[in-house]
Amino acid sequence: MRAAYITQFGSPDVIRLGELPLPVPGPHDVLVDVEVSAVNHVDLFVRSGVWRTPLGFPFVVGRDLVGRVVVAGPAATGFRPGDRVWCNSLGHDGRQGAAAERAVVPADRLYHLPVGVGAVEAVALAHPASTAYLALFTHGRLRAGESVAVVGAGGNVGSAAVVMAVRAGARVIAVASGRDVSYVRSLGADHVVDYRSDDVAGQIRAVAPRGVDVYVDTSGRNDLDTAVDLLAGRGRIVVMAGLRTRPVLPVGPLYLMDRSVHGFAISHADTAQLADAARGINGLLLSGRLRPRATEVLPLSAAAEAHRRLGEGKVHGKLVLRVRG
Repeated sequence: MRAAYITQFGSPDVIRLGELPLPVPGPHDVLVDVEVSAVNHVDLFVRSGVWRTPLGFPFVVGRDLVGRVVVAGPAATGFRPGDRVWCNSLGHDGRQGAAAERAVVPADRLYHLPVGVGAVEAVALAHPASTAYLALFTHGRLRAGESVAVVGAGGNVGSAAVVMAVRAGARVIAVASGRDVSYVRSLGADHVVDYRSDDVAGQIRAVAPRGVDVYVDTSGRNDLDTAVDLLAGRGRIVVMAGLRTRPVLPVGPLYLMDRSVHGFAISHADTAQLADAARGINGLLLSGRLRPRATEVLPLSAAAEAHRRLGEGKVHGKLVLRVRG
């Protein structure tokens, strides 16, 4: 099969396009014909070796896929040949990646794709939407009637978080660039603040004088000194980006008001958490409430180019690799 893979850690130039042996599923696995695979920042971390995780060379890159079931192992119940499916947790912890014509997926990491949902649309949302779901509900414990500040609301994860928080009945205060204000408002945010304006924190306080219950920073700035002061009593900050940031932690106001900071990476989510997120995402996909803002489809042969562009910050939206079709 054709695959985008690496035989060593390094820059995007180490990604090769070539033939690899077909993978063989075990009894709890499903063999999938891959249609499309997405490119995420975490894929860059794994490829470069910045994020060390068990893997064997040659290693197929990529986390996310949409495809069709070829065959399911005897213990992989619920899947039949021809079923359209998606996954967002390959390429980590010993699992080969998704950027190949065929992939082996553990059955408990594979989800049915709702009828009528496009492959490109679904794969573009697989990683960011799951990240947003886990940040808001698993780690942020957001409930109806609470307030949430979403920083970086115009991005892939941030915009999904806005949609989900609105759907959950929360009051959403979104922080985004000026060019994204209209877009984020169209997602249902109650208030949108331009992050380049003067006194962003003051504007958030003005609309949430008692503080926000959940503060999610998808931009990776991680200004905890400001964020902690914006929290209500027992408010929660969820940290999910900014691999190299080293923010100051204001311990006093953190513990005096029972506030907390939660760090999480989707790579550590267990299968039950991922399945819970998948159920929520499938419902939003089926209803049409959740859509990627922009996608660019490239051939599998452009995997190295996609990694390079994403690493250089030259991507607005989502890059998708077309594997078949």
